[in-house]
Amino acid sequence: MKLDVIKLDGGKAGSVDLGEEIFGLDPRADILHRVVRWQRNKAQQGTHKVKTRTETSYSTKKIYRQKGTGGARHGDRNAPIFRKGGIYKGPVPRSHAHELPKKVRKLGLKHALSAKAKAGQLVVIEAADGISKTKDLAKQVKDLGWKRALIIDGSEVNAEFARAAANIEGLDVLPSMGANVYDILKRDTLVITKAGVEALEARLK
Repeated sequence: MKLDVIKLDGGKAGSVDLGEEIFGLDPRADILHRVVRWQRNKAQQGTHKVKTRTETSYSTKKIYRQKGTGGARHGDRNAPIFRKGGIYKGPVPRSHAHELPKKVRKLGLKHALSAKAKAGQLVVIEAADGISKTKDLAKQVKDLGWKRALIIDGSEVNAEFARAAANIEGLDVLPSMGANVYDILKRDTLVITKAGVEALEARLK
């Protein structure tokens, strides 16, 4: 699969061969859904918490005698039946993460890349460097028509370029090891440098 390579100023910089086994698959929604769900669940904090009857601040004294009142039998005011009493079986801090086989995770990334390629939303650039000012990069991005874009570089991201991109709305820059299904799918345009293509192909072999 051949794709034209461009420079950040829009000029042509040759072409690149993309591996069919990574960029030419027929995207499967079920695989993508499984990986995105795994990612989002892993990122969920799970810090929700309620007080049980042992943690509420009422006295633990029995509120009235067991028999002879004509009313229901009760212990203390911390019981869930009372206002401001403890909550029964409420949420407690926990991890929402679940397991997903490495093969499925790798396959999900391949399908995400293939989905962008098939939709015509994949752009390959020569390199993500040479620009150190946010104003200059914002102009280039606007001229190229990228509104919500993710740029994937090689093993390392150019520090000056990353700093210039940090304050541009809708633009993110990641190294190849940070490439993930969720971030790829939620962007309108996926931009990969030539070094990024090589790194991703080596990672997903």
